Amino acid sequence: MKFFQLEGTPREDVGKKAAKSIRKENAIPAVLYGATPVSLPYNTPLSKGEKIVEIGDNKGIVVTNLTVTNDAVRDLIYTPEVFLVDLSLKNSKHVKVLVKDIQFQPVTGAILHIDFVEIFDNRPIVIDVPVTLQGHSEGVKAGGKLSLEMRKLKVKGLYNDIPEKLVIDISDLGLGKTIQVNSLQFDKLELVNAGNAVVCAVKLTRAARGAAAASGK
Repeated sequence: MKFFQLEGTPREDVGKKAAKSIRKENAIPAVLYGATPVSLPYNTPLSKGEKIVEIGDNKGIVVTNLTVTNDAVRDLIYTPEVFLVDLSLKNSKHVKVLVKDIQFQPVTGAILHIDFVEIFDNRPIVIDVPVTLQGHSEGVKAGGKLSLEMRKLKVKGLYNDIPEKLVIDISDLGLGKTIQVNSLQFDKLELVNAGNAVVCAVKLTRAARGAAAASGK
């Protein structure tokens, strides 16, 4: 899977007023959630923008408040491709992360806030991966219409094992037939979507119905 290079700036000012000021400067407030629980009380000095958030059982995680620029994330957010993010911070912290959540302004579509979460080589992640259909369907040859119902599938696995896209062979997909999630397998990956969810189908068209009726006479 491709990595996207991104630079962030740690920030200490938080809250609605600070976020509004950040957006006026063509930047986006963001938060990085650490993935490794730490014991409380946490005595290691924190860097600028960092704080400890308690998660229970005398454990906490390091959370970093930061900003990124609109220009820097444009090719990360507005793309059908899926990237892992190589995030470097100006406090010398350098981590691999996933985009966990994005908040958009409902009217203008502007990015209001981004949440990142840290990932590791030896820990599985869950991520949506684009689907690509391959082959010439038998059903389409018979006059049916191919319909891609799920453009992405949610997979679980180590990030080094996750491909840039999931290729599905539809050569044997007949007229009126579907491919469901539970019929698919990908090496070293677990599909997280509901098993009976339809990924793609070849739907009957008027021409196909007519041809089928004619052949049945």
